[in-house]
Amino acid sequence: MRKYLTLAEVKELLLEENEKRELNVLQKSSLIHAEEFARLKKDEAQKLVEELMSLEFVDEKHAVKIADILPIHPDQVRAIYYKEKIVLPPEDIKKILDIVAKYI
Repeated sequence: MRKYLTLAEVKELLLEENEKRELNVLQKSSLIHAEEFARLKKDEAQKLVEELMSLEFVDEKHAVKIADILPIHPDQVRAIYYKEKIVLPPEDIKKILDIVAKYI
């Protein structure tokens, strides 16, 4: 089973692991990236993902990506869905942005 993790979750996992042992080069690089770009705390990111997934048109993969990026403009939301050629109607994009705005 595949589980998607937010940058905040990755950051916390790698910080915990770093206390136990020395991380390898890839793990250190991932930790640096997560520390630089994770804008929410783990619990906030998890709440945001759950709230986004309560919308019938948002799956876990997209909810995690939205939680990492924290889009503030409709074009940013469209870009997240672009790869799968999914076009969300403006009212769905507004719902996503309204939820994200509560966490910024």
